[in-house]
Amino acid sequence: MPDAASPGSEQDAVAVFVALADPTRRQILDHLARTGPATVSELAATLPITRQAVAKHLAQLVDAGLLVAGEPEGRRVRYRARPEPLRAALAWLSALANRWDDRLDALQAHLDG
Repeated sequence: MPDAASPGSEQDAVAVFVALADPTRRQILDHLARTGPATVSELAATLPITRQAVAKHLAQLVDAGLLVAGEPEGRRVRYRARPEPLRAALAWLSALANRWDDRLDALQAHLDG
């Protein structure tokens, strides 16, 4: 498995998994991935939560690296999705799956032998 300092590390994956544990954050990320950058107000118009709640969810997604805030346009800021942290989490899951596959293969060889 990758070490904690490498891309795809467990720490990176945990941040992504924590951010994606909430259905509203998943919905926000999906919306931005499908439609492109949006402001807090634009996102709030598509969700059954307040603008303030959207802003809090966006902050958590930014902290996890899943979003980046663009340059301010007056008082508005557009947020856009970043795929790199998802790739890092996928790399971590892949490494974990490969280790399990190796262990299961060894068990199968032992049982067959």
